[in-house]
Amino acid sequence: MAYSSKDADERSAGRLADALRRIYERHQPPVPWIDGTSLPWHEPGFNRRMLAQHLDQNHGAASRPEREIRAQVQQMTGWLGLASSQRLFDVTCGPGLYAYHFARAGLAVSGIDIGPASIDYARRLCAGLPCDFTLGDVRTMDFAKGQFDAAIYLYGQFTVLRPAESSDVLRRIHAALRPAARILLEVLDYERFDKLDDTWWYTQEGELWGDFPYLHLGERHWDPEQQAAIERFYILNLSNGELQTYGLSDQAYTGAQIAEMLAGAGFANVAAHPAWGGLALRDAEEWVVYVAEKVT
Repeated sequence: MAYSSKDADERSAGRLADALRRIYERHQPPVPWIDGTSLPWHEPGFNRRMLAQHLDQNHGAASRPEREIRAQVQQMTGWLGLASSQRLFDVTCGPGLYAYHFARAGLAVSGIDIGPASIDYARRLCAGLPCDFTLGDVRTMDFAKGQFDAAIYLYGQFTVLRPAESSDVLRRIHAALRPAARILLEVLDYERFDKLDDTWWYTQEGELWGDFPYLHLGERHWDPEQQAAIERFYILNLSNGELQTYGLSDQAYTGAQIAEMLAGAGFANVAAHPAWGGLALRDAEEWVVYVAEKVT
């Protein structure tokens, strides 16, 4: 059966009307972990587009600039007491940008990430270096016990999981570390955590949300009871009227809560380093770095 351009236009208009109705009838206010948990990092197309943003050195929306990463690696090496030939566990390693520099300094690095494009890139970037990368979910990872001298968990990835999941991930990291090994967490500073509601919109073609022209509608809600924020993104395809929806929750933690979670996973001697210890990063003031030692 042949369809005319008029038929196609009518179907597109019908989808557009349905999409707008779905946005209008959305649950309000959104609830963290219910109306959105995490972005689809595991989907090849989305992860490929996200990787392109990570590698773009012209903006600060994803990975840090190369010069900042080098400075962070040097800072972390001192905080973790790392020496050449030791083994480092890079949790949510992304495209291996940190693993590369640690390995160049003589460390053996193992990374895990849920993004297939990121893992492929990390393997290419670190080819010939003492690195290995696993495609997998940190919530179900099970590495051999006691094989790493330190672990890093960077860029606030710790906070995009439910608190119970984050506590379990800490226990899984603990099991992978040798006695007296250290863990390093980079967490958004509670005092600087965005606790305001917000909405925004823009139009775009390509980049993160899809290879088509779209209208992006976004909203953010702070839940004071859960001490968590949720962002919802509505991506309206302007070519055919189809709607894609995404949600991302983010948990705020005080320093005392982080110390309690680390203690519950078997870590102690927690040291907090606000603003990356004064390191010259464009966003240093937003972060607190916690370093703790495996004691049980």
